Formats: sequence, C-alpha cells, structure tokens
Amino acid sequence: MFKSGFVTIIGEPNVGKSTFLNKVLKQKLAITSNKPQTTRNVFSGIYNDDDSQIIFLDTPGIHSGKTKLGKYISSAALSTVKTVDLVLFLINAYDDVKTYNIEILKQLKGVKTPVFLIINKLDTISDFERLEESIDEYKKSFGFKGVFGISALRGDNVDFLLNDIKDQLEPGPKFYPDGEISDRPETFIIQEFIREKVLDYTHQEVPHSVMVYLEQYTPKDKITEIRAVVVVERKSQKGIIIGKNGSMLKRIGSAARKDIQDFLKRKVYLELFCKVEEDWRNREFYLKNFGFKESE
Repeated sequence: MFKSGFVTIIGEPNVGKSTFLNKVLKQKLAITSNKPQTTRNVFSGIYNDDDSQIIFLDTPGIHSGKTKLGKYISSAALSTVKTVDLVLFLINAYDDVKTYNIEILKQLKGVKTPVFLIINKLDTISDFERLEESIDEYKKSFGFKGVFGISALRGDNVDFLLNDIKDQLEPGPKFYPDGEISDRPETFIIQEFIREKVLDYTHQEVPHSVMVYLEQYTPKDKITEIRAVVVVERKSQKGIIIGKNGSMLKRIGSAARKDIQDFLKRKVYLELFCKVEEDWRNREFYLKNFGFKESE
C-alpha cells in the first residue's frame, strides 16, 4: 500500500529544521547556518522510497519580525500548517520552556492537523530530568499526536521518526515523478547555496541584509556558466562582501561553486558581483521582485 502526503516543519530559528530535511533526503538541499533567518522561503524537499512519497516543507524560523521581510517570513511558516497532513514542531533539547514557543502552540490549537513535538539536538544534553520537565510543560499546553527525541545532525532516531510519519499518512498517489527532489528550480537552490556562504563568512548586520539572484544561468554539457549578484542594503556592506582586493567575494564564490557542482553533478563557472539596493527588506517592489509575497 503506497502512502503519500505533505509534512511541514516549523519552529523558532536555529532549531535544526533544514538540517533535519537534509538528513532525511540524504543530501544537501536546504542551506544551514547558525544565524537567524537562514531559511527565508517555504522550501519543499521530496522524500521517496519503495512504499511512500513524503513532501517535507522546510519553513523559515518563526520570530517577531521587525522588517516587512521578517513579518513575511513568520507568516509564511505558520500558513503552511492548514494545508498539510502533519506538522513537525521542532524545539532545541537544551532550551528550557520558551514562552514564545507556547505562544506559537496557541496559534496551532484551532488547526485540525496533527502535530508531532520533535526535540532536536538530543546529543547535546546530559540533564534528561530537566528535559522531561520541559516536555511535560509543552504537553500540558498542547495535545501532541506524538513526542520524539532526535539528533538531526547525527541522524539519531531519524529513521524511527520517518516510520511514525508514514504511519500518520493515508494511501495516496505520487505527487512528483521519481528523481524529483524539490519543487524549487535549480536556480533557486543555487542562489541559496551562494547566500549560505555569505552567512558563513560575514558577521554583524551583513547576513540579514543579503539577497542573491542569478543574471545568467547557462547549462552546457561540460560546464554550466553562472553569473550571480549579491544584493546588500548599504555601501559599507558591499565593501565587506567584496573584501580587500576582492578576497571575500572570491572566497564566497569558491566555496559556493563546490556545493553547486556537487548538486548539479557537473563543472561550474561562477562569476559573482555585488550591488546596493538601499533598505530593500522594507520595500514592496524589491520583496516582490525577489520572490517574497504576502501569505493569503
């Protein structure tokens, strides 16, 4: 009996949602970073095996947005819970009960979709008595369908969780053909790989102010040619991205090219540029042009 369905992954920033998705898919597809707002768009990864197809929605971290972009990010994440078959609500094992998490759960109470509480980063703790107390507080605040402890980074208990997810799904068709790994085009994933390297190598306000888009994407048999633009909000940020004698831009491009080649399975020629669009995160014109739209 073949099963299929849609599962959304929600939670605060930096609880390991993208790391979990990559572990399930057994390849790097979603970018990861220790900086908030790493994931900005709802991003689907498609899991296939002999008896199931699960479409996982990796969502942006839910937080109190201060910019128009930040508000879009949180609303986009919460809007997915009404349209899926199961919700995975991730928290960090090392955190005490967070008031903000309780507030998020209050917003889920009117939703009929079942919710699993996933305690991630189980490998980082030793005080399991404190963890049990925190879990009890969460269970008092919401009627979870199940509670699971995992380490997305190491893969601990991820296969067991997958089996329990399948048990929740109904018999259904394949929504995507074999071989499809995402509903996003290659160009989107490439842009994200480049942005990830900016997050890795820059600090302070720069990562939050960055957007990447492709000016040219030319796949060829032997090499794919890519011309990408890194957008920032201020001239000072442009100086940081470019670096002395272009050193930072070269470093970002070199690291991104390796990930892109692994993803495309062919050689890549990557050319990077940087430009300034002042305060783009608060300007509707740029948000729409960069693919951000208000949730319905």
